[in-house]
Order: sequence, then C-alpha cells, then structure tokens
Amino acid sequence: MRPRGSFRLKNKIIIAITGASGVVLGVRILEYLKNRCETHLIISDAAKKILEYESGYKAKDIEKLADHAYSESDMFAPIASGSFGTDGMIVIPCSMKSLSNIAHGFSDNLVIRAADVCLKERRKLILVTRETPLSTIHIDNMLKVSNAGGIILPPNITYYSKPKGIMDMENHIIGKALDLLGIDNDLYRRWGND
Repeated sequence: MRPRGSFRLKNKIIIAITGASGVVLGVRILEYLKNRCETHLIISDAAKKILEYESGYKAKDIEKLADHAYSESDMFAPIASGSFGTDGMIVIPCSMKSLSNIAHGFSDNLVIRAADVCLKERRKLILVTRETPLSTIHIDNMLKVSNAGGIILPPNITYYSKPKGIMDMENHIIGKALDLLGIDNDLYRRWGND
C-alpha cells in the first residue's frame, strides 16, 4: 500500500462543469489535460443543457475527453471518498448554486461532495465562479470557501497579455487554474515574458 501523499507518476485532477455560462472553459481544460493528467469528470444536469445551448456539444462527447466520468448523482464514485487520493479539483464554470452548496457543506450531489472532500482533506479546490454583478450573498459564500481553503478564480479579462481574441482570454483563465494546481503549462503569456 502506497503511503498517503507519496509520489504519483500522473496527476489526478477532478473537473466539474456546473450550470453557469462559460461551460466551454470546462471543455477547453479537459482538452488540454487529455494525456497529461488522469481526469475525473462530473457534468451537472444543468451544465448538460447549457453545454448544448452555448456550444452545441453533447455531454457524452465531452465525457470522452476524460479518463473517468461520473453522474452527479453517483455518490458511490471513488472521488466521493477522502481515501481516494487526488491532486485537487477545478469547478469550471462554478454556478452560484454550486458555490453556495460548497460554502455551506450541502453535499447533495457528487460535485459538491467531491469539493467537500477536497476541503476536508486540505487538497486544492479552485472555483471558476461565473456571475456578474455579485450580490453580498455571493461574496459571503466566496469568503466562506476561501476561509475553508478554497481558491476563487473568476474568469476575468486580462489586458497585460494583449489578447488577440477570446481563445487567448480563455487560455489565460485555464492556464491560471492549472498553475494553481501546480501543472506546468504554456497557455498564456506571463507577466515579464515578452
């Protein structure tokens, strides 16, 4: 039996796509991680509808990008347990409903349970929150998650990288999320690298 925290040959990352605009960010991060990391994917039921509306993709096609895919109702999935080691989780995009449930420990589906596991096991949890403007309730929920060890990464536009289009902006967000997980990438131009 391998001791906890010992060296792994390949990172294990949980990717959750929830019901907020910007589901293509979740698709793009899966495309980048293909053959680079072991990915465990959950697409919420709401995200499946938004995925078709915003991109024309079907969930079954996106699930093929992941090494493992689970239904949001599968509370027996390995990622629902802290004894299943992962290197962290990215919720991309993260709806305000998912944020609220994570902030309050309301683990009624696999997305929230996996996030809860990351927090309790002190693993990286990155929420790419999608809403604007933010209400005081949203901000309070972000603070709760941040205080519990999660990282809030809104998909803000950057200008210093001089983006030439939307793909450059998406790459910046995806690259920042991967940086936070310690996954090397060259998706965006870093400050000072001209």
